[in-house]
Amino acid sequence: MNFFRYLTAELACLSLLLALGDVAMAAVPARIFRAGAATSNITPPLGAGIVGNFEVPPATHVHDELHVRCLALDDGQTRLIFAVVDNVSVNREVFDEAKRRIHDVTGVPTAHLLMSATHTHSATSAAGPNRIALRDFESGPKPALDEYQTWLVQRIVDGVRRALNHLEPARIAWGAGQVPQHVFNRRWLLKEGRTVVNPFGGHDRAIMNPGSSRADLLEPAGPTNPEVQFISVQSTGGRPIALLANYWLHYVGGVPLGHISADYFGAFADRIQELLGADRSAVPFVGLLANGPCGDVNNLDLRAAPRKYAPYEKITLVAHDLALEVWRVQRTLVYRDWVELKAVQAELVLKTRRPTAALVARAEVVLARPATVSPAHRLEKIYAERTLTARDWPETIRVVLQAFRIGELAVTAIPFETFTETGLALKAASPFKSTFTIALANGGYGYLPTPRQHDVGGYETWLGTNRVEIEASVKIEATVLGLLNRLR
Repeated sequence: MNFFRYLTAELACLSLLLALGDVAMAAVPARIFRAGAATSNITPPLGAGIVGNFEVPPATHVHDELHVRCLALDDGQTRLIFAVVDNVSVNREVFDEAKRRIHDVTGVPTAHLLMSATHTHSATSAAGPNRIALRDFESGPKPALDEYQTWLVQRIVDGVRRALNHLEPARIAWGAGQVPQHVFNRRWLLKEGRTVVNPFGGHDRAIMNPGSSRADLLEPAGPTNPEVQFISVQSTGGRPIALLANYWLHYVGGVPLGHISADYFGAFADRIQELLGADRSAVPFVGLLANGPCGDVNNLDLRAAPRKYAPYEKITLVAHDLALEVWRVQRTLVYRDWVELKAVQAELVLKTRRPTAALVARAEVVLARPATVSPAHRLEKIYAERTLTARDWPETIRVVLQAFRIGELAVTAIPFETFTETGLALKAASPFKSTFTIALANGGYGYLPTPRQHDVGGYETWLGTNRVEIEASVKIEATVLGLLNRLR
């Protein structure tokens, strides 16, 4: 009988423990991952100046609308938000103001908001009246936003708020495909002993977009990255919510003069929506394509026979090839019901490049020459003006660097037209299984050549297109890797 009493007592204890366990489990809420997406139309009016080249023609036609495309992720404790803007570059003060307003309304920390420009060359300036000015946000007054910048801020805020309104239980996956046929390093080294004149009266050994007819070309000056990486989110029932891709190709172009267009970034968003069967869903699907480290990469293959394309033909070709590869890989992915989200941010102080007294004197002579005098370089006067503008730059600037963690995926953000070799170095050294970088994020400060590229010169290294110290890419790479290790 003692045995049966003992067994009965043990069973009672076990039942009590199981009951207490059920209560404890009920007290801990289930982890729910949520996602939401939305867009805001940011198309400027006809007549506004289109930037992206040295001339600024007025807009005469809208081929396709420009947008802010927004994606919000929520793991139950942390929210991360992406906002991708169809513009060549957006100044930090615009993004800062949008972040401030979003934080005030939603409570999302500003360090959890990653905002970037696509780098389409067919949009109105979001850089204010002086596109090559630099400002010190610590000591100098914040500049007043112009009309388009002010409107753009509100449209970013609206898009993010709508994405948060759309948050719903979701699952997430990420992957990578290969699209090597559209990326080529646009900087070429010349053969030993050969150089070209630059706008400052000096000589470069590297040349951008040299044309296939030159006999003195040696080899591309840097690498390319054939990968397209992406994040895909869908409802728990399998309905596509959004897809954010990252491809390291500058832009495509082939847009007629005066046309407004989102370039291949917008065409990709449309095509991936079609391939995923996400047209006209009750809650609209959003495709996003963020620009990667491609300050030295375009889609012109000098080794192939030249071919002419009709307007928008090549944009469509690149966007469709990209979307098809993403769609192919996406169908093989295993989606996760929950992943951990984290964000870290740092501000890095960089020295600016200042013109020497000799450069200033030369610029003044160039600008004083009559129009009848033939220039030593076709852009001589433009860069003479930029040289004089650089005299007024602050001695240092502070730039925002970010890193997001999405499970075992890391996304970093750099506010420059970053070179591919810097992005590849970050991928190789990252402590995460997968890492990609969004360029022109949280501001835009021009090109970011590596010290090695500065040594050989070329357009991207010239004062005016490059504005910060020669070691800037090294300092940025080290800071971003520090952020990734903090996330880990």
